[in-house]
Formats: sequence, structure tokens, C-alpha cells
Amino acid sequence: MATDYQLVLVRHGESEWNKKNLFTGWRDVRLTEDGEAEARAAGGVLREAGLEFDVCYTSLLGRAIKTLWLALEEMDAMWLPVIKHWRLNERHYGALQGKNKADSVAEFGKAQVDIWRRSYATPPPPVDLSSPEYPKGDPRYAHLSDADLPRSESLKDVLARVMPYWEQTILPDLKAGKRVLIAAHGNSLRALIKHLESVDDEEIAGMNVPTAIPRAYVLDASFKAAEARYLGDPDVIARRMAAVKAQTG
Repeated sequence: MATDYQLVLVRHGESEWNKKNLFTGWRDVRLTEDGEAEARAAGGVLREAGLEFDVCYTSLLGRAIKTLWLALEEMDAMWLPVIKHWRLNERHYGALQGKNKADSVAEFGKAQVDIWRRSYATPPPPVDLSSPEYPKGDPRYAHLSDADLPRSESLKDVLARVMPYWEQTILPDLKAGKRVLIAAHGNSLRALIKHLESVDDEEIAGMNVPTAIPRAYVLDASFKAAEARYLGDPDVIARRMAAVKAQTG
């Protein structure tokens, strides 16, 4: 693979709430033992592919940070600079955060939950400013204004949140020829994939980003995808995609 304009995206490994089938969003939960193994395996896949990096980006949520740490350890590359930012956080699921996905289907109906979960522009019901799910009370976000902090987000909202960081911080690194690795979340990565691969609004609704499977890009002169592919065992990739798709039954 050419190293010019090299970018790799990887979703965090299985979290405790992935395993419990709960809407997680901005809640900070740990990886499971399987999730940690997935993260190490992602690092092994990147090492075996001969990919090297100059800078890494991740969110402020522990499951993405830990995934990056474990992958870098497996690559013997823990010395790489790691930059964390809230704009790479998972989508805020509003009033759904902490709820079981199957129970939500029973309460609201599968069609409605699928719209909230997978559509491009429809967010779940928002949380109140007094709710513990509103992140203002978390010291990670105390410096942010209410205008920046989400009460609920659609994928469209996540894209609007991620793109300024992409354009102002990550893209300059790529333009300078740096090889970039981003460890983040299903929806912050879906937002980037939508932009990089020019995926339309309907198609992105059906896209399932598997846990801890690196998606490797070669970007063209306009910094859009010239090549894009998941790395690793095709059976593992298909199984993890199917697991994401099946979360609401």
C-alpha cells in the first residue's frame, strides 16, 4: 500500500455495554476481555500489513483510548503521539443512553428504534439539561459551552461535530504526509466514512462498522478515498458486521 495520504480507521473493541446490548453513547464504559483481545488483534493485523504511523487520534472515551493503547502495544509503537478530542466521541444517544436495545424495540417498535439508531438525520429524544446523561458535569467537558454539548444526536449531527476537527486538525497532518491512525466509535467513524467515501444518506443507514477491524485508506489529492478496505480475516469481518446489525433483532 502506498504511504502517501495513508489513513486507517478502527472502531473500539467490544465494550461491556456492547455485550449487554445497551445504548452507550457518551457513557464511559470499559472493554470486555474479548474487546481487549480484539484490540490486540487489530494491532497484529496492522503490523502484519506492514503499516506504520506518525500520529494517532482518539476520543475522550476510555473504550477507544484503551483500544488504541492495546493496538499500539501489539505493534510495538506505543511511543507514537496520541491526540484525544471530544469531537471524536461516539454519538450521544439522548434519552436512549443506558437502555437495552431489545427492550427499546419492545417499548417503541423496531421501525422507530431503527430510525433513531440508523437513520442519517433523526436523533433520539433529547435529555434534559438536569439529566445525568447531559455531559456538562463531567470534567472532560466542563470547559465546553452548552452550544457544543449534545443532548441527543443524529448521524448528521455527528458529522457536523466531527468535520471541523477533521478539517482543522487531522487533515493538515495528512497534507503534511503524516500517516494517521484514528481509533474511535461506530458513529463518529460512520461520519468520517460518509465523508471520505461520498456515501449517500440512505446507504449510510445500512452501514455496520465492525468492532476492532481496521479500515485502511489511500486518499487521493482531494483527500477522498482512492482505496478503502477492511483488513483481516473476511470471516471475522463478516461475523462482527453481522453482530452489529443484529443488535436490535
